Amino acid sequence: MSTTVEEAPDAVALSPEAFRAALLAKGDYYHIHHPYQIDMSEGRATPEQIRGWVANRFYYQVMIPQKDAALLANCPDADTRRRWIQRILDHDGRGEDSGGIEAWLALGEAVGLTRKELWSQEYVLPGVRFAVDAYVNFVRHASWQEGAISSLTELFAPLAHQSRLDTWPGHYPWIDPAGYGYFRKRLKEARRDVEHGLEVALAVCTTVETQQRALDILQFKLDVLWSMLDAMTLAYQLDRPPYHSVTDRRVYHRGLA
Repeated sequence: MSTTVEEAPDAVALSPEAFRAALLAKGDYYHIHHPYQIDMSEGRATPEQIRGWVANRFYYQVMIPQKDAALLANCPDADTRRRWIQRILDHDGRGEDSGGIEAWLALGEAVGLTRKELWSQEYVLPGVRFAVDAYVNFVRHASWQEGAISSLTELFAPLAHQSRLDTWPGHYPWIDPAGYGYFRKRLKEARRDVEHGLEVALAVCTTVETQQRALDILQFKLDVLWSMLDAMTLAYQLDRPPYHSVTDRRVYHRGLA
C-alpha cells in the first residue's frame, strides 16, 4: 500500500481505517530492517557491536523523558497530560518500578559495560547525538499533537523487542539474561502507548493535508532511528569511527582532552 496521501485538487481524505493502514505500512522502513539490526538478530554481531549499540541507544533512552516533558509543556489539555505523563514514569521509574532507564543500565552491565561508562556518554557517536537531539527539538517546537504522532514508531517496537528476546539468548550466551528485563517491560508499555498515539492521529488527521503531514512526521522519526544505526555501522562494522582518518582518539567525546 502507498504510504502517501494523494494531493490532487480533488483528492479526498482517507477513511480512518485506510489512514491507520497507511501509518502501519510505514513499518516497512522501521529500523528492525536495518542491516545492523539484522546482524544482531541473526547472531553475526560482535561483542563490540552489541556494546556499541547498547551504549549509543542509552542516549536515546535518557532523552525520551525529556522529549515527553517537552510535549507535556506544549499540551493545554489536562486529560491528555494525565495519560501522557505515564510515559515519563515508565522511563524514570516510580515506586516499586525502577523504570526503563534503570532497566537499560542493567542491560549495559549484562553486555559488559559499566554504569559509569553509560552515564558518561563517552561512546555516544556524533551522528547518534545529532539524530536524537533533532527528535527532541522537533517535539519541543511542534504542537503536542504532532509530537504525539512522532511517537508512532511504537507501532512497530513490540516486534523488535520480541525478536531480541527470541534470538539473543541463543546467539549471545555471553550476555547475562538478567539484562533482558527492558525488552520484556516495553512489550506491554509500547502497546499501551501506541493506542493513545493512534487516538490522537485519527482524531486530528481528517484532511488530506493533515494525513500527509502525519505520514511525513512518522517518516522523520523513522529517519532518526535509521540514521542512528548508520552511524553505528560506520563506527563498529566498517571501522570508521568519527575522525578515524586523522586520529584514533575519541575527540568527539566532550569529556576527552
